[in-house]
Amino acid sequence: MPAVLLQPLLDSPALPHHVEALQRALRAEAESRERFRKWLTPSTKAEFINGEVVMHSPARDVHNQVVRRLVTLLGAHNDAHALGGTVAAEKALVGLTRNDYEPDVAFWGPDKTQEIGRDTKVYPAPDLVVEVLSASTSGRDRGVKREDYAAHGVAEYWIVDADDESVVVHRLGGRQYTEATAGATLASEVAAGFAIPTRALFDDAASLAALRAVVG
Repeated sequence: MPAVLLQPLLDSPALPHHVEALQRALRAEAESRERFRKWLTPSTKAEFINGEVVMHSPARDVHNQVVRRLVTLLGAHNDAHALGGTVAAEKALVGLTRNDYEPDVAFWGPDKTQEIGRDTKVYPAPDLVVEVLSASTSGRDRGVKREDYAAHGVAEYWIVDADDESVVVHRLGGRQYTEATAGATLASEVAAGFAIPTRALFDDAASLAALRAVVG
């Protein structure tokens, strides 16, 4: 907790009461989260963020095509180069300390893949997360998710703007991200050797050429 928030609580004679109130709130939130997980179905797109259930409306086709191209390319690279990782899209529920997310695309390296089994329903924090912006999600993608992913050691976080055909790459240093807009090539440090033309996320011909390079 930042000192600007913590110090007034530590200086307050009512500190025990504040702590008790926080503990009650966290217990209530944990109970709500458990109900959310029991309620969530494979066909329901929803997340649990700061005690609230956040429903997602159907995505635009441009969003879906970006996800399709990236999952195909990243999955093919993982398999062709025997990385031993796991690639998932949209319906893999990632459970962090307080919040549950369903990233558009996620990659777990070989170490974390050891924690994933056939019956896994709640996944650990990925090594790479990709979110494709939409009007309803951009605030959370650039806000609470960015902060939460950094706090939980997600080494790379890509934010894709399908309308601008751009990708902002966040890489973790310590507990904070540095960020840069991808140029002509989009590369990952955690999915070893994965490097594709950025254009391949937005164009079928470029994606197909990149796929041939990945598997060839």
